[in-house]
Amino acid sequence: MSLDIRPECAVVGVYNHPNASVIAYYCLHALQHRGQEATGIVSSYWDEARRRRRFVAYKGEGLVLEVFSHHVLQEVLIGDAAIGHNRYSTTGSSQRANIQPFHISYRMGNLALAHNGNLTNTRQLRAWLQEEGAIFQSTTDSELFLHLIARSRQPTQVEQIREALQQVRGAYSLVLLTDTALIAVRDPHGFRPLALGRLPLRDGQYTYVVASETCAFDLIGAEYVRDVAPNEILVIDYDTVQSGTLKSYPIVDNPPQARHCIFEFIYFARPDSFIFGHSVDKVRRKLGKSLAEESPVRPSDPNDEVVVISVPDSGNTAAIGYAQVNQAQGIPTRFDIGLIRSHYVGRTFIAPEQDQREFKVKTKFNIVRGVLRDKIVVVVDDSIVRGTTSKALVQLIREAGPREVHLRVTAPPIRYPCKYGMDFPSRQELIANYYDSEEQIACALGADSLHYLSLEKLLLSVPHAPGVGYCTACFTGEYPVPIEPEADKYVTEA
Repeated sequence: MSLDIRPECAVVGVYNHPNASVIAYYCLHALQHRGQEATGIVSSYWDEARRRRRFVAYKGEGLVLEVFSHHVLQEVLIGDAAIGHNRYSTTGSSQRANIQPFHISYRMGNLALAHNGNLTNTRQLRAWLQEEGAIFQSTTDSELFLHLIARSRQPTQVEQIREALQQVRGAYSLVLLTDTALIAVRDPHGFRPLALGRLPLRDGQYTYVVASETCAFDLIGAEYVRDVAPNEILVIDYDTVQSGTLKSYPIVDNPPQARHCIFEFIYFARPDSFIFGHSVDKVRRKLGKSLAEESPVRPSDPNDEVVVISVPDSGNTAAIGYAQVNQAQGIPTRFDIGLIRSHYVGRTFIAPEQDQREFKVKTKFNIVRGVLRDKIVVVVDDSIVRGTTSKALVQLIREAGPREVHLRVTAPPIRYPCKYGMDFPSRQELIANYYDSEEQIACALGADSLHYLSLEKLLLSVPHAPGVGYCTACFTGEYPVPIEPEADKYVTEA
C-alpha cells in the first residue's frame, strides 16, 4: 500500500542551457512523486569579474512549486549548468542540513552532488573518516561521497570520483557538477534508474539532461538518448557540447551482475516513464494480467458482474490488465473508477478523535458509491506493507455497501526491509510476517479474499535482458550487497 512506503529521491542534472535552473525546476516538478519532503537546486555560472566558476544553491522544505519562485530561478540560480534533488528521507532526518544537493569547494575547484539510493557500509566509512579528522555537516550517507572525493590524491576529478566510488557499497544514482562537467553515475548493480536526454539548443548544439525517470524529459521536450549504464561514470563537458561525444568510465573493472530494483516497476516510477529501458505502463499492465491468471474472481451467480477498481495511482494500469484477463476468461467484468485520490493532501494534518490511519486514508481517498454499491469488487493494489492502511481502505470501501471485497496485489508478500533506497518498515512491522496464509491476512484486513502475485509469476512478467537481474530482497531477504551491522543507526537518503 503506497501510503505505507515512503517515496525515494529524485535527481536531475542540466548542462549547456542559458536557464539551466529553470530546466532543472521543471524536471524536479515532473519527478515530485519520488520525494515530497524537500527540494534543492545548485547552479553554476561563469563569473567574468573573478574569472572563475561560481556555484549558487537554493533549498527548502516542501514541494518544488512551493520552494522555488520566479525571482529565485531568474535572479539567484543563474548559470548554464545545474543539478537538483527531491528528497524524502528516513525517520529522524528531517533537518535543513540534510537537504540536497550538497556542494563544496576544495583544492580541485567546486563540486556539487545529488544522490538517490542508500549506502550499506555507512557506519564503517563514517567512523573511519571521523577518525581521520573529517567534520560532517549532515547526518546523511550522501555526504560520504564528498569526503571521499576530497581526500583522494588522484590527479583528475574523474579519477578522484572513481576512487571514491570504489570505497562505497550499496545503491546510488548520482549527478555531480564540477567547474567543467556534469557527471552521472549508477552503482555497479544499477539498483536505481537514471536516464540521459538531450534538448536542441542552437547551432547544432544540445542541452544535456540527466534525470531519475524519462517523464522529466517529456515535460521539457527533450528526447531520450539512453540509460546511464550500471557501473558507469558518464561525463558531459564542453567537448560533448561541441562534438556530441560522451565520455564513459567504469567504476570497477569486473562488475557484478546488474540487479534492478523490481519495485520501481511495481510502484515507484510514474507509468508514463521508461525505466531500465522499458515502459512502466506496459509492465504494470502485464502484472495485472498475471495476477488475474493466477487468481481470477468468479461470482457465484453467473449473472453477477465483477467490478475491478484500482488503488490510484500506481494500481491504475495493473487494474486495467486484471480486468481484461478476467473478462477474457468469460467472467462478466468491467474496470471502473471506484476510488478518487486527492493529490492535495499536505505533509501534516490535525486528525479528529478517531483512528489516525483511517483518517489519513479518508483524506487521500474518496469512494464512488454508485460504482461500488451491491457489487462484487476487486481492489487491485501495488503492495501491502503494515496492513493498517489496507484495512482502513477496505473499511472505507465497505461504507459504499458492496456485496464482496476482494484484494489482489501485484507484488509478493513484503517480509524484509529494503536497504537500497526505499523506506520500508522493520520486519516486526510487516503484516506478512504475522500470518501464515493469505486467508488469515484477508480476515485481518476485513476482505473476503486476498491474493499476492507469486514471486515466480512476477519474475516472468517483468522484462529481461542478458546479464541483468532484479533485486527482490524485500520479498526474499536475499540482499545482493551485504548489509553492515547497525546500518540503520545512520540516516540514509532514499
